[in-house]
This record gives sequence, C-alpha cells and structure tokens, in this order.
Amino acid sequence: MNLIDLDHTILHHINDTAKALEKVTHSDVICYFGQIHPHYVQFFRGFVEGLKSKSTRIENTISIVLRTSGGSAETTERLVNILRHHYSNVNFIVPDIAMSAGTIFCMSGDKIFMGYASSLGPIDPQVIEADGGNYASCLGYLDKVAELSNKTSLTAADESLLKSVDFAKLTIFEQERDLSIALVKLWLAQYHLKDWNVHRTTRAGVPVTIEEKEARAHEIATELFNYKRLISHERALGPNKLQEIRLEIHDYSGDATLKHAIQSYNDLLTAYTDRLGLTFFLHSHLMEAVLCHEKKP
Repeated sequence: MNLIDLDHTILHHINDTAKALEKVTHSDVICYFGQIHPHYVQFFRGFVEGLKSKSTRIENTISIVLRTSGGSAETTERLVNILRHHYSNVNFIVPDIAMSAGTIFCMSGDKIFMGYASSLGPIDPQVIEADGGNYASCLGYLDKVAELSNKTSLTAADESLLKSVDFAKLTIFEQERDLSIALVKLWLAQYHLKDWNVHRTTRAGVPVTIEEKEARAHEIATELFNYKRLISHERALGPNKLQEIRLEIHDYSGDATLKHAIQSYNDLLTAYTDRLGLTFFLHSHLMEAVLCHEKKP
C-alpha cells in the first residue's frame, strides 16, 4: 500500500469514527485542530456553511472537537458568530488541550465535555505581532509596565525599560484584554449558564436571576484570567479544577460509550495530523478536510 492509499484508508476510518460520535452526541461533529488565527476564518466559514447545507440532522446542534494552543480574541469572536449563525446549540469537546483563546472559545459553548486527562488553560490574551504570524502575550506585558509604573524608586534598568515601552502596543494589549474579559462574561451568561434556572445547593429550588448569572460569569472569568496564580500553581486546568471555580464541565470519563466515541475519533485524528505535520486541520465526514502544512499561517 502506498502512502496515498494509506492516507485514504486512515481518513475512511476517521470518517467512520466521526459518524459514530455524531450518533452518541446527537449533533453534527467537526474537529478544529490548530491556532485560532484570522488566516483561517474564511476556511472555517466555508466549512461550516458547507456542513450545514449537507447535514440531515434535525437537532440544530454542533459539537466541536477542539485542540489548540490559542490565538486572538477577535478571531474567536468571529468563529463564534459563524457557529451561532448556523446552530442553536454549540458544544465543545476537549479530549486533550485548549489553551488561552481556546478557553475563551469554549466559554461560548452551551456545554463543555472533557475527560480526566483533558485541560483548558488560563486565559492570557494574545495579539499578532507585526510579522503577521507570531503572537505576543498581553497580560505579561501589561503587568510588567504596571509593576514598573508603581515603583517608588527606579533603577537605571527600570528607567530604560519604561522608555522602551511602545504605547501604541500597550493600548492594543489593553483593548485585547478588555475584549477577552467582556466576551467570556457575555458568553458564559448567555450560553453556558442559560439552563441554570434554579439554585441547586444553597437556596435549593430558588429561581436564579439574570443578575446572579452575570455575577457567576464574572466570578468564573476572574478565576480564568488570574493567569499568574494558575500558572504558578496549576497551569493545566482539568475538569476538577474547573468545577472548583464553578464552571460546569461534563466529564465523560465515566461514560464508557461517549468516552470510546470521543477517543476513537480524536486519537485517529491526532495520529493523522501528527504524521503529516499539519499545523491546521478541519474535519467532518461530510466535507473535504481542510489541511495546512505551513509553519506559520
């Protein structure tokens, strides 16, 4: 068997596992592997439009199997707008890891499914550097500038660093931080907490108000953006840690059928993309896969 035949055989098996996962989740299923970068938005839009036109499912629900190192909040918002235009219900499945903007992306979901080995990351918004490919971390830059600005006595090195501050970049970083926080709070209250209608523990049975949903969204967002504490103590935010900050996670570890369906699809996809050295991959059994071999978008 040559390599082309091998790839076709692997994709055939991946399609079969995608169909099986759709049966278990009662939804359309796609995978999104790669950075959340503006270069991929048009691919994603066309992919979702094509999927929606070909799908015969009646649930109007999509499940995103997500693996990403992160990206930009603006791009995340565009992806969410695309999904919400076509689907009433959007769920995220994170078998491995979704970092930073990937965590923001998940906050737009109605449900988040994770296993015992899955992780989200603390949110540290990123912006694209002038080269158009690399990302720069916002919170670290902003925190350092704030630290230097609040010092009562500056060393020569401190003064040199402050003089080198790019205030245009500083403004962009502040805007990215504020946008990220606003999106997380909005999406949590609007989607993730939409079915939290009565209190379950304290004040059990008492109706939940809109103000209480907004307050809970604020609490969760504050924890997710506390990147310094999370990085220093526990960078990988698994289901237990996320549930501690009162984010509702559907842990599929104890559901043998769902666990098998997710891992079968994800593990084949991971092996396939890793073997080909793909940096970006969109897949649905109803669509031709979108692949990217480039080192940078």
